[in-house]
Amino acid sequence: MSDLFDIEEELKKLPPKPGVYIMRDSQGVIIYVGKAISLRNRVRQYFQSSRNLTPKIVSMVERIDHFEYIITDSELEALVLECNLIKEHRPKYNTMLKDDKTYPYIKVTVNEAYPRVLFARQLKKDKAKYFGPYTSVNAVKDIMELLRKLYKIRTCNRNLPRDIGKERPCLYYHMGQCDAPCQGYISQEDYKKNIDQVIEFLGGNYSPVVNMLEEDMIRASERMEFERAAELRDLLGNVKIIANKQKITNTDQIDRDIIAFARNKDEAVFQTFFIRGGKLIGRDNYHVTGVEGESDGQVMSSFIKQFYAGTPHMPKEIYLSAQPDEEELITQWLSRKKGQKVLIKVPQKGEKEKLVELAGKNAQLIIDQDMDKLKRIEAKTTGALKELAEYLDLPMIDRIESFDISNTAGFQSVGSMVVYEKGKPKKADYRKFKIKTVKGPDDYASMYEVLTRRFTHGQRELEEIKKKNLNAEWGSFTKYPDLILMDGGKGQVGVALQVLSELDLDIPVCGMVKDDNHRTRGLYYKNRELPIDRSSELFRLITRIQDETHRFAIEYHRSLRNKTQVRSILDDIKGIGPTRRRALMKYFQSLERISSAEVEELAQVPSMNQQAAEEVYRFFHGD
Repeated sequence: MSDLFDIEEELKKLPPKPGVYIMRDSQGVIIYVGKAISLRNRVRQYFQSSRNLTPKIVSMVERIDHFEYIITDSELEALVLECNLIKEHRPKYNTMLKDDKTYPYIKVTVNEAYPRVLFARQLKKDKAKYFGPYTSVNAVKDIMELLRKLYKIRTCNRNLPRDIGKERPCLYYHMGQCDAPCQGYISQEDYKKNIDQVIEFLGGNYSPVVNMLEEDMIRASERMEFERAAELRDLLGNVKIIANKQKITNTDQIDRDIIAFARNKDEAVFQTFFIRGGKLIGRDNYHVTGVEGESDGQVMSSFIKQFYAGTPHMPKEIYLSAQPDEEELITQWLSRKKGQKVLIKVPQKGEKEKLVELAGKNAQLIIDQDMDKLKRIEAKTTGALKELAEYLDLPMIDRIESFDISNTAGFQSVGSMVVYEKGKPKKADYRKFKIKTVKGPDDYASMYEVLTRRFTHGQRELEEIKKKNLNAEWGSFTKYPDLILMDGGKGQVGVALQVLSELDLDIPVCGMVKDDNHRTRGLYYKNRELPIDRSSELFRLITRIQDETHRFAIEYHRSLRNKTQVRSILDDIKGIGPTRRRALMKYFQSLERISSAEVEELAQVPSMNQQAAEEVYRFFHGD
């Protein structure tokens, strides 16, 4: 506990008022946010040994270094503040909604003289009409494109009618997808009729459009205007696709959300159906973590608070698979957000109960699929590591470091260190080494240098940690591997064992042996080659590590080689030093563009003058 914060004393000072409490660890990080009708009663409960706390809360309490609180005028205000703080800080021990999605809307600017149909991410109080939310951005774009073709609605930002006739009509007019109100080619009254049809279409009434397109298609076909008929046929198909996606669920035209969830251990998946104007316009799923030990009511309550804190549209009715804790308070909060009464209900029969059941089945399906996916990932990663540990007769393997050398006939030799933890690449720990002490193509000497630098650096950092009492994670090389993999056989393994012996380190070393076709063949370990079953997850893991180590080394070597080539060519030009060289490369991006540039263009580059530009031009083109 902090020397300046006595929890027992601070608990006595807690007021019996509503508010939000914030738990922090020894680093000051917020690990939990909660609300209470009485801060005194609620916060004290965490520190009473007789309380029957869940394992998650016990773990959280053990990490509390100090807490703070904010008093509010009511429990409703506390709920709003709690939602905002959880969304901002995402505390470790709160039940967290992992997905932070915003949904697109279609906005019709009916407040303008010549309205537009726009894509929108937020609902604003701007007198425009909004339709949605839609769960697919692509669906919104498809609908907007369809409306432009059907009703020839403008897309420009011109201020009409003020700017009528000031500029030429845009490309959409010439493509037949805009009636050009900017030129006065359509009256405001006729344009408004088109907008009214757009609004009717977005409201779900597709019949007039379908009938109109079918009649126009037939007429075009009778006139033998087959291209026009084909275009109308495609439009008709698009309208029917959109109409079929929005199935009728009820005739009462009420906006509803249907929410159900399935859970497994510490995770839950929520499935939400969005019903707008009596039509199912989309659905989406959300992953929630930290649910172990929580009741269904607590999980549902946490989801509702986080989900509706972040969505601008509030339906009139919300049907749930489980009764949320604090239902009355949540209803108050949602009703205040909407500006009218919001109904929360767990249906027991009828059509709405079937919809909730369907959402629950979808959520369970996703949970099952996730579990299958996790099992496959586990087999590829930790399962393969367990197989490797048993194969080499080691107690366990968590961290693997793999090393390789890359050069071209000894030019710019480099070393790479690739790290895998729990069977997955940990790219933050990858390291590159430019060989400093070796001249020519000597891979063994280069590897000796790389390994010596890596582990002596680690030893120095560990000494600093002990001397200055630093955090164990302070150094980048302090974490040693459980296994070293060398891209090669007996020779490279021998180099690694020599370095470890000189530094008095005991780390197992394996060589990744390749066949004549440069494919992984087996492992060289303790002076013998061990074959690997090519159908095993172990073989696939070793192959991935070997390929990744080789790729990382090659890419680093290529980048150095390219830089050196650029530098050597430009440095041969009189008057071009490091500053002008960098400026030229930044401006032109490649040697080819520099070599083809005219003197006037070269002179425009920062730090270049006329004389330097002429020198560069002369170098590439001659006198």
